[in-house]
Amino acid sequence: MSKTFSSLGIHKELEARLAKLEITVPTAVQEKTIPFILHKKKDMVVLAKTGTGKTAAFGLPLLQKIKADETHIQVLILAPTRELGHQIFDNLISFASDEQKEKIVSICGGIPIKPQIEAIKKNPSIVIATPGRLVDLMKRDAINIKEINYFVLDEADEMVSALKEEVDIIIKEIPNIRRTLLFTATMPGTIKQLIQNYMSKHVEHIETDMDSVGHKGIDHQYVVVEPIEKLNVLMHFLSTKEGERGIIFCKTKAAVNKLAKNLAINKFSSGALHGSLTQGIRDRVMGQFREGNIDILVATDLAARGIDVKEISYVVNYHLPDRYDTYVHRSGRTARAGATGLSLSVIQSEELEEIPEFEEDLGLVFKEYKKADAQSIEDNNTILWAKKIFKTKPNRTISEDLKGEIKTIFHHLTKEELVDKILANYLAQTASAKAKPEVIKKKKKK
Repeated sequence: MSKTFSSLGIHKELEARLAKLEITVPTAVQEKTIPFILHKKKDMVVLAKTGTGKTAAFGLPLLQKIKADETHIQVLILAPTRELGHQIFDNLISFASDEQKEKIVSICGGIPIKPQIEAIKKNPSIVIATPGRLVDLMKRDAINIKEINYFVLDEADEMVSALKEEVDIIIKEIPNIRRTLLFTATMPGTIKQLIQNYMSKHVEHIETDMDSVGHKGIDHQYVVVEPIEKLNVLMHFLSTKEGERGIIFCKTKAAVNKLAKNLAINKFSSGALHGSLTQGIRDRVMGQFREGNIDILVATDLAARGIDVKEISYVVNYHLPDRYDTYVHRSGRTARAGATGLSLSVIQSEELEEIPEFEEDLGLVFKEYKKADAQSIEDNNTILWAKKIFKTKPNRTISEDLKGEIKTIFHHLTKEELVDKILANYLAQTASAKAKPEVIKKKKKK
């Protein structure tokens, strides 16, 4: 029989607010962590995959434990990215009582700092922060974290790899007598070192649903491509997923921009997300993705942290990540909340030897995805060309006389005949374009 939140120790009032959000059955990580945070005093390390309800796992008991009459910051929650920080803030606000809502503050980067300074002056109980922005506020003497009772590190593995210097500065500032609650999807050496250096000797380790760190419900596949065909193979795959939502991961911001531009040219419903975009643009793109107005998100690893959208059916690694734990976080964007999903890696022949290494380190099995044949890819490109024409907006600057002359040329053709002729013209042009490089090569050989 499934447990209830009240059986874990959550107050009836808070359980009622969860019911209004249609959250009635605790997840595995919530079952294990909520009673521990409520009734124990030890530090805690939770090894749990993404998409398992970690925010509620620490957020619900901490909302219950904060004291309304205290004026210092009681809970400090660190998140590696603005997106994850905003997500945690939104979730806690949705769980909190009206009185508590006023005591929760988000201080993430990418937005003006002055309103955040003003919010801190109102003595919040809970602060959610990105490390960079928090260190900035500390240097300005705008925030006091020397009296906190609870220190939460969410997605800590990403934090200690990309933001270790800032995290070290923050940890040195907070009091030694505190409870640290650390959540991570992987356990690299840097996390083990942090646990050894900054957490109590009697830390409790909790592990949930980690029989495969590659996540249940995810089908891990790879497809081997030549560099010249990589984009076309991807677009063929995306065409088979029309109407479904997915994320494509690239290593660099430049690669994200280039791929997003190519997808836009080919009329795919897509958007780009990386750290150099303004917060306003990032929020708008994420809003479009969450609301289903765009189907595809092209993103860097760090920018994609905190994307919690349940209906993501696939993830594409357009470039293999450098680290195994990064692959875990990428693939974990799909198959959330008990769903299934596909994680497809588009690789070149020289990268094929890395697949067994990923399998061995992560305990996964990768299957080979059957690449579309040349004719199927050519047919798909033709369909994409037709969609571009269909979606092209009429040019209102063309004179009526010129349009009249063009109509006169085509007026005796039926719709079918016109389609046949336009299609034949397109195929002739693409055939000519393919032939030109061959001519150049032959000339070079001579």
